Amino acid sequence: MVLQTITPVLLCGGAGTRLWPLSRKSYPKQFALETGGRTLFQASAGRLSGGNEAIAFTAPLTVTGSDFRFIVTEQLAAAGIDPGPILIEPAPRNTAPAILAAALHLHDQDPEAIALVAPSDHAIPDEAAFQAAVARGLPALREGRLVTFGITPDRPETGYGYLELAAPAGEDPVALRRFVEKPDAARAAAMLAEGNYLWNAGIFLFRVADLLAAARAFVPDMLARVREALDEGRSDLGFLRLGESAWNGLEDLSIDYAVMEKADNLSVVPFSDGWSDLGGWDAVWREGDPDAAGVVTSDHATAIDCENSLLRSESGAVELVGIGLKNVIAVAMQDAVLVADASRAQDVKKAVAALKAKGARQAETLPRDYRPWGWYESLVIGSRFQVKRIHVHPGAALSLQSHHHRSEHWIVVEGTARVTVDDTVTLVTENQSVYIPLGAVHRMENPGKLPMVLIEVQTGSYFGEDDIIRYEDVYARGQGAKG
Repeated sequence: MVLQTITPVLLCGGAGTRLWPLSRKSYPKQFALETGGRTLFQASAGRLSGGNEAIAFTAPLTVTGSDFRFIVTEQLAAAGIDPGPILIEPAPRNTAPAILAAALHLHDQDPEAIALVAPSDHAIPDEAAFQAAVARGLPALREGRLVTFGITPDRPETGYGYLELAAPAGEDPVALRRFVEKPDAARAAAMLAEGNYLWNAGIFLFRVADLLAAARAFVPDMLARVREALDEGRSDLGFLRLGESAWNGLEDLSIDYAVMEKADNLSVVPFSDGWSDLGGWDAVWREGDPDAAGVVTSDHATAIDCENSLLRSESGAVELVGIGLKNVIAVAMQDAVLVADASRAQDVKKAVAALKAKGARQAETLPRDYRPWGWYESLVIGSRFQVKRIHVHPGAALSLQSHHHRSEHWIVVEGTARVTVDDTVTLVTENQSVYIPLGAVHRMENPGKLPMVLIEVQTGSYFGEDDIIRYEDVYARGQGAKG
């Protein structure tokens, strides 16, 4: 048997609004939700590494947004996975432009390349079974076909799209008859009974040359714009930033609508060994192994006489207690709490829209803000002051910067900080502090091998993260909050 090399393409630009308040625009579910000690993103990269007797995965190619580029590298490094190429989208444009950019990039390196495209926020516990399914798709590629993966349904699900097969499902690839939109409950039950429908997992295996040929046939203008964006791309600290002018003019379109639904050379590999898109709290409840009463609880959550409910606290400072609940989802964060009827799990995104409409920061932003050097969180906010906890990774450094509207007082509580204030550089250890006058050019660094934590007290008239003037930055973020 010839060992086939496959490049995984990880898509991780989604916001995951149906898992609010855990998943938010600033830190979406693929990075925030953990299963088995790994985030969804790490688990996705993990099952697309290594291989078996038939396939060998290269380092992944990741397509993401600018705000997540350092999170991607940090989480891959923590999982012991070579990051590989990372393409930065100037703006979200759905899966078609992202996948075409990845395909063009791979084709430039190797016209015979094979890609496996997967969302980075799905749960597939049996990695070996999934890799075996990928291997089963290879014969179809040799016939010039595009392969997608269909999940054997175990319930009449209305939240997924479906794939109608041209023949009964077995283990080998089956020709696809058509894509089916998300059905109502009656139609979903009928399709489950008919037996030749699978859930659409949104995972694709193809020779990049074959996908690009289909794109030239069905969306030539989009392909040309993506080509232009790739050609205009520039290297930035190892990332490849796609060209903004061409990219921003692209239509927001999924790969299903753009290419797959129009192609007549699609095959489906059935998969029956466990899968969830974790697209809502009801899916998290199902994957959480409910007890005899149908209850799933997290640490810091307690259920008393509850049935068919999910109780989850994401903060050690918040103990969540449910009494006599039935069919309820309750999720508590430090700054927001969700309580919903379990049957309305798919409507959580409406809560995000309502919060955005009223200007609530909780709609999109977590209390903890992640940066390439570590993270910070606001502890207290007053009219003329703000208190933050700042965590700096070993060897990391904040930018050399100044502020127009605030002065700062830093107290080191863990580790040692190297602090620059104008022309003075000092080491500040635990229980020591330093004052940063308004307008002073300053920077903090962690020269040690352990995390450094400090408490920052800001005083002034404005505390927005856009009050940052950067002079030097190892992460090349430009001006503003994240650059």
